[in-house]
Amino acid sequence: MKIVVLDGYTVCPGDLTWDSLRALGEVTVYERTPREEVVPRIGDAQVVLTNKVVISREVLAACPNVRYIGVLATGYNVIDLAAADERGVVVTNVPAYSTHAVVQHAMALLLQSASHVAQYDAQVKAGRWGSSPDFCFFGEPMEELAGRTMGIVGFGHIGQAMARAAAGLGMQAIVSTPHPKPELAGEDVRFVAMDELLAGSDVISLHCPLTEKTRGLIGAQTIAAMREGVRVINTARGPLVDGRAMADALACGKVACYMADVMENEPPRADDPLLSAPNTILTPHVAWAPRQTRERLLSVAVGNVAAFLSGTPRNVVNGVRA
Repeated sequence: MKIVVLDGYTVCPGDLTWDSLRALGEVTVYERTPREEVVPRIGDAQVVLTNKVVISREVLAACPNVRYIGVLATGYNVIDLAAADERGVVVTNVPAYSTHAVVQHAMALLLQSASHVAQYDAQVKAGRWGSSPDFCFFGEPMEELAGRTMGIVGFGHIGQAMARAAAGLGMQAIVSTPHPKPELAGEDVRFVAMDELLAGSDVISLHCPLTEKTRGLIGAQTIAAMREGVRVINTARGPLVDGRAMADALACGKVACYMADVMENEPPRADDPLLSAPNTILTPHVAWAPRQTRERLLSVAVGNVAAFLSGTPRNVVNGVRA
């Protein structure tokens, strides 16, 4: 069995190994694969693993031996599922592996915006505290989050965990989702329409998938409906947010802070308006990347391949089951 990994570097940048996958077949791992190399690198392989490399209809037509595609992530929009269905190609993903890591990162972004830990650290090391006449000094405005309202858009594993984390800080969560779960509503969680979430949230955190309906979900119109001074967190997908509209909202103070681990283009273009906008905290799509999280991802991904080879595929995201 020939197995090709098209972009293995981000999963295994040197601290993990592919040994468990190599036990299943003849494995070739590429750190990165440019678009023009996708077809020749797949060649006659039957199993393909990809994180962000696109597997299009044209790629599948040029690689007729492919029987299985494993996505090294939860999102699988890089695969043409209709073409895979037509060719009987099983497509799997790795669901829910990064829930704790993504929530941890989202809360780290929020806490940085409220407590300015990085700025205070820099100021102490620059001598500000040492030269202060008092036992403390106030270099940045700090805010208490208890009693504030967090609006959560999307309520899958990550959205639910985010609501629990918000409750731990004394925040109330209001949730907008196409599929409310009334059994999960309670003292700290309430399901509302999107309009009410926009108008009633002090913090808005995005945890929904990227679809044609959600692309540009946070744009000029929805920002106008938000509270003055709202904070927005995006650890889901960059294109959920219209970058130009968000930059304008940050410039005028409508949005107090935009915190994102994702961008519309990754890596971002030099002219991305959010790179020069005020009051942003931007990290390079690393919320999913703690070593323990990637170990879990790799374990599930290899298990998916093993299950396929045994004739009992799991975590299948398209219509092919064998």
